[in-house]
Amino acid sequence: MPEQAADQSAHSGQTLCEVLLDSRVGGHNATLRFLDRHARPDEQDWAGVRERALQVSGQLIALGIAHGERIVLVYATEPDFFAAFFGCMLAGAVPCPVYPPVRLGRMDEYHQRTARMVELAGARLILASGRIKRVLGGVVERVRPELGCRVLAELPDASPGSRAVGVDDLAMLQFSSGTTVEPKPVALSHGAVMAQTRALLDHLLEHADGVLASGVCWLPLYHDMGLIGCVFPSLLAPGELTLMGPEVFIGRPALWLQTLSKYGGVVSPAPNFAYGLCLDRIKDAEMEGVDLSKWRVALNGAEPVAPQVLRDFIARFSKWGFQPQALSPVYGLSEASLALTFSALDQPFESARFNAEALSQGRAELDPQGTEIVSVGTPLRGFFVEIRGEGGPVLDGQIGSVWAKGPSLMREYLGRPELSAKALVDGWLDTGDQGFMHDGQLYLSGRIKDLLILNGRNHAPHPVEQAVDGIPGVRTGCAAAVSHRAEGAASEQLVLFVEHSAQASRAEKEALPKACNQAVVAATGLACAQILLLPPGTLPRTSSGKIRRSETLAQHLRGELVPPDKVHLLKVAGILAESALGFWRAR
Repeated sequence: MPEQAADQSAHSGQTLCEVLLDSRVGGHNATLRFLDRHARPDEQDWAGVRERALQVSGQLIALGIAHGERIVLVYATEPDFFAAFFGCMLAGAVPCPVYPPVRLGRMDEYHQRTARMVELAGARLILASGRIKRVLGGVVERVRPELGCRVLAELPDASPGSRAVGVDDLAMLQFSSGTTVEPKPVALSHGAVMAQTRALLDHLLEHADGVLASGVCWLPLYHDMGLIGCVFPSLLAPGELTLMGPEVFIGRPALWLQTLSKYGGVVSPAPNFAYGLCLDRIKDAEMEGVDLSKWRVALNGAEPVAPQVLRDFIARFSKWGFQPQALSPVYGLSEASLALTFSALDQPFESARFNAEALSQGRAELDPQGTEIVSVGTPLRGFFVEIRGEGGPVLDGQIGSVWAKGPSLMREYLGRPELSAKALVDGWLDTGDQGFMHDGQLYLSGRIKDLLILNGRNHAPHPVEQAVDGIPGVRTGCAAAVSHRAEGAASEQLVLFVEHSAQASRAEKEALPKACNQAVVAATGLACAQILLLPPGTLPRTSSGKIRRSETLAQHLRGELVPPDKVHLLKVAGILAESALGFWRAR
């Protein structure tokens, strides 16, 4: 057994707090590295995180935070997030990370959604970085948390301290992505997050000795892939973890690959759009001296996987040492803490083609000319997946609802008993996704609430959306397909919303509707009744960046689907002034 696997097996039955308080944590050359947008590193270790977290814990206890109370955290990817998050845990409180404001042109929407999250969490306190707190006045004014919104330096002086927590106590609250409805507060116990972390480590270390020696992550820390998938494993099996903010990656995609090369990154996860963004935005000159041969696990999850994007990524970056078997599609969701299924880590990704007509009728039939769907693998050890039809029968070779069971399922949607009872039945979780099993592997066909219903048949939206990627003038990953019955229409029709690139010429924009429709017909056999071109940034998104399809249609019908306000110095000054007024009005 590898040393790391032996180390992490000793954590069975422990909480994250107990692991952090273990005096051995901080050894094993366990470096935490934070990169800014200039790739300048700020390094610390887990021993330093423990010291700061104990201080914050003592301060929260002195402030009057009780065991089990929820505290909302609003931070970018920075050391203070670690101090606040683990400080909450050590105080017996429940940290609730939420996304920071990244779209300054949509601050009203941000304040409304964030205030709703604070309400759903029942939080008495918001902790934020100094920079972010300056713009949270609109949130504070709406919910008026009893203990206000504070930075760590504003907590009362106190000696370091902690409270005992058990495996059945709540460890954290994370919010589901909320593509169709408002975010739901997913309550996870210490036992659940530890079970998820151990399952990830068991799988990774079983298939590749020392795979966690070095990780690179640009995923946000308020998201389960970044926090539970990257940070927690690095605590249990210490090694190097290099972190950068998602805004850094979006601004400089090449920095992700350069960082993997510089620090010998072995594992790094990302959603499908990130691989497409690398293809679109990275120039060969930016890859000079880059070596990706040590990148053995390139996980792909959190959104539908596009097989052509994977093939193109392999073809493009193989010249810098990237290995085809590194790309590994996975599947999970917030309600399961994170992961449910993994593809084999030492083999190229698998896909199969299925008859499109049969898929629309709920059957999975192989067809060499059909729709290509990527496998997301088999369940992690200790987890189970079933495909169920209406009424609950288990299906084989047919499309149905994906149900899952395992040790890391959520306890509940906090304060939402009706929703909890609907999602959790006899120890099984209704994921809300549709899919089917083929050759023992799981294939996904889309979110149930996002399905396109056309002429009485069901179609997944993502093949329609992926069809327009790569068309000149179209922003990659910025399309939303919906079905809609217009007033007076006999049936539902396919409507496609597409963001054009900022650089698209007038001629390109004029040609886009026809080009998009031709691409959709060629890829899916479906014709768009309407294609609506939108300026960049118009499509509404969740906190994790997923497009909210139903909200896109709803805003369009209300005449509210408009691009974000342009951000300039005067706009920023106005945001800061309005926030200051919000804090004053909330006193």
